[in-house]
Amino acid sequence: MANPQNDLPQVHSTSPLAGRIFLVVLGLSVALLGFLFVWLMGRSYLRAKEMHSWPQVPCVIITSESEERKNDPESRTEFRQNVSFGYEWESQVYTSDQLGLRGSPWTSKPNLVESRAAEFPVGMKTVCFVNPANPEMAYLKPDSLAPGYSIWFPALFVVGGLGISISAIRNRKTPSKSAQRAGE
Repeated sequence: MANPQNDLPQVHSTSPLAGRIFLVVLGLSVALLGFLFVWLMGRSYLRAKEMHSWPQVPCVIITSESEERKNDPESRTEFRQNVSFGYEWESQVYTSDQLGLRGSPWTSKPNLVESRAAEFPVGMKTVCFVNPANPEMAYLKPDSLAPGYSIWFPALFVVGGLGISISAIRNRKTPSKSAQRAGE
């Protein structure tokens, strides 16, 4: 009687070392990408936290208008709000045109720009955040602190990737009983 196991095709397995090296490289790659995003989000959070600690001084909106552009004839028209404001810091008058650190974003929705323009009409008195080390740098809106609250997510990739790598390095499988019997 024929043995059914002899009729199965032979599968050539790679060495256990190659599999472990693959897992170590995969784990370190995942951890490195996670660390990159942790670093970027941490940097954004620290910058926003610093901006929130800057002194707030009274300012007046000087101009508030929408700008439009078209990158090429086939693209949609994009809009953004241009705003400028004046403020005083240590008895000197300054002007700035920075809504936030990244400026005013472009959008293809003109209604959105109109609502943003209504937020800062000409002549409005408000407060701006002034960098005490460089008083020419002032913003109407500081950056969001959200990256600091979300940093845990890419940190999971760092922990998971390192866990995969460490597990692959430490895990030395003992041959199974069926493998030992087959070798006899």
